[in-house]
Amino acid sequence: MLKHLLTALLALLPVAATAGAALTELETRWLNAAAPVLAYSQRINLPIDITVQPKAGPGDVPLAMGFVDGRCKLVLSLRGNPDAEKILHSVPEAERALLIETMAAHEIGHCWRYVQGVWHALPAGFVETGDEHAHDGQMLAESKAMREMRREEGFADLVALAWVQRQHPAQYGRVYAWLSTLRDAVPVERSGHDTRTWVRLAKNADGFGRGASPFDDAVTMWQAGLLNDE
Repeated sequence: MLKHLLTALLALLPVAATAGAALTELETRWLNAAAPVLAYSQRINLPIDITVQPKAGPGDVPLAMGFVDGRCKLVLSLRGNPDAEKILHSVPEAERALLIETMAAHEIGHCWRYVQGVWHALPAGFVETGDEHAHDGQMLAESKAMREMRREEGFADLVALAWVQRQHPAQYGRVYAWLSTLRDAVPVERSGHDTRTWVRLAKNADGFGRGASPFDDAVTMWQAGLLNDE
């Protein structure tokens, strides 16, 4: 069934890959795992294209979201990527598909924010307070960019957890433990992927399930995390 779903999705979602090259077994496995999320993105008309990198670059993560000309680009960087599945190394093989699906849900959280026209924007009624000082203006710009990235990553983590709560409620605790461990291991505190403020708020899945979508579920908790993070 998943194979059939993937075939149907690839007919709908533009896929850019190496000219004339078929998807690899690893790429097919990741796309199969992400298929339920991609099908959902189609139903709600998120403008997503899939891009398969012909060769991963240094530091490329296996799954990422980019934006070009008003469309979202879900980028797979698995070919020639020695760290492609490093993020899953501690997880039994049988459990990896669910975590890849969770990562895909995280990425469509980014797409939803972009399509809503609120990428890097604070919610209505929220303003930044306090002043940062530095002799180097570039350092201030980088600090601001890091805050904006951390907020977006926090929102996307909550969308991913809201997705799991809706689609795989019995597995929520296991997925939450994996994501929490991942975020606890960020090498630099308050860096772009230090989303612990938001992840901690989602320890109890009961905080989700009230909205019309995973994105609606994430918003209230995200706003509470904004107050705690800053």
